[in-house]
Amino acid sequence: MKFEQFVFANEPLIRMAFFFGVFALVALWELASPRRALQLTRRQRWTANLGIVLLNTVIVRFVFPTAAVGMAALGVEKGWGLLNNFAVPFWLAVPLAVVAMDFVIWLQHVMVHAVPALWRLHRVHHADIDYDLTTGTRFHPLEIVLSMGIKFATITLLGAPVLAVVVFEVVLSACATFNHGNIRLPGALDKALRWFLVTPDMHRVHHSVEDDESNSNFGFNLAWWDRLFGTYREQPRAGQLGMTIGIHGHTDPHEVARLTGMLLLPFKGEVTDYAINRRNWTPPAADAKL
Repeated sequence: MKFEQFVFANEPLIRMAFFFGVFALVALWELASPRRALQLTRRQRWTANLGIVLLNTVIVRFVFPTAAVGMAALGVEKGWGLLNNFAVPFWLAVPLAVVAMDFVIWLQHVMVHAVPALWRLHRVHHADIDYDLTTGTRFHPLEIVLSMGIKFATITLLGAPVLAVVVFEVVLSACATFNHGNIRLPGALDKALRWFLVTPDMHRVHHSVEDDESNSNFGFNLAWWDRLFGTYREQPRAGQLGMTIGIHGHTDPHEVARLTGMLLLPFKGEVTDYAINRRNWTPPAADAKL
């Protein structure tokens, strides 16, 4: 059996092994060296955050029974996509596809901030008033379905190899768990890593309540895209410990830390309550007088 065939046959097991392995590692790291004090108990938040993960897993398997790797296998069989129609060697096709899919995820992330109707869905992710590894797993089911549709289209257009899709899925899950971790990295290591990889301190800025800060550092895996397209922000104004996490006006734990509240959140408020071009920041009145 070829290696790619082995990966395809064991894809669910491989993904689960990496997910639970990285999750356990970051969870222990959070206990040993937390970056910030949490406002709510882990039991309260984890019940809701992991509950929505379970719900999303069931929905995705029902709506997309073949999963992303199945779409990649079908594309190879039918000869769909760029990489299946040009003489690109396999050793090059895999990293090219992984990087291209990462760029699409970055663009998708910008899009759900830019379009008010999509922000209503995405704000479920941002409404967590704490920031730890489970924050990286909480997305509204409708956003997950949208994301899977975009992923399927990307795989089809690229002609991504099966191995590339599995590698991408594993890396995306591992990086989202890592960079949402409430963990402390040495300053020098963080500074070096964020030239290539999105670190917890880098992505935490994106979860600030301030619009101009949350409209930065959109990357999940590779840190290049924000630097290339001018959306990189090194640190929040108030610092990593002083910044406020979440969304203005959404601080009730019944709304942001319970499954029912999270599922209903996109349907509250006006559609025009947010847009990415509202990047101006006005200092508090007391600061303005200084």
